[in-house]
Amino acid sequence: MTRVGAFLFWKTMSTEPPFSPNVSEAPITGAGLVLGLRKVSVLIPGIVVFAVAFGAAASAKGLSFLETMLMSAFVYAGVAQLVAMELWRPEWTWGAIAGLAVVTATVNARMVLQGASLQPWFAKYPKALNAFHLFFFTDANWLIGTRYRAEGGRDLGVLVGAGLVLWVVWAIATGGGYMLGALVSDPRRYGIDLVMPIFFAAMIVPLWRGRRGMVPWVVAGLVALITARLVDGYAFIIVGSLAGALTGAFRDDAA
Repeated sequence: MTRVGAFLFWKTMSTEPPFSPNVSEAPITGAGLVLGLRKVSVLIPGIVVFAVAFGAAASAKGLSFLETMLMSAFVYAGVAQLVAMELWRPEWTWGAIAGLAVVTATVNARMVLQGASLQPWFAKYPKALNAFHLFFFTDANWLIGTRYRAEGGRDLGVLVGAGLVLWVVWAIATGGGYMLGALVSDPRRYGIDLVMPIFFAAMIVPLWRGRRGMVPWVVAGLVALITARLVDGYAFIIVGSLAGALTGAFRDDAA
């Protein structure tokens, strides 16, 4: 982060008058940071196990400790990192690199839709601050932020706090996984892979808005399932998301 970015971030956290007329309507506080930490704490055990699995896989694939830590710290892509390890090769060609890029881009494409859904919230803040916290943006942040906003919350500190905690935990656990080797190379063996789906299901229930809102959810799920059966890889993530988003948009226009 640049010094200018750090200065802008400090200004938003201070008690001085905001430098944007809209920021006064969208605070960021220490209490919000703590609340974000609390909301995401239930996920930490599952994140630790997945990070350990990534570290172990990276070690098995021949990456150095430094390379592994740099990937977790700067790529910070969770599932996409695990997918990359599945496709990792001892020798690379341009075709293999392009294939890996396409697969990981497909897996992460959902972040475009998730960020767009919260854009009205982000728009009230300076670009430097948004660039900072979006680096730590994850599925968990998005779900926590979506529910928090639906309940009337407006403190961006919730999103920032959750993201920072997950990033630190992911990086530290990656190092531990690299040193532990293949001890927890398969989270499914311990049922830890169910932590994230259960968490998402529990968080999504309060977002239910009646039968009318059910249609986009059903469309997204069915399209994702069909795509997963017909197309190898992770295209079902973005195809299902787009199908649900378009269905919701058309229904809103027709209303």
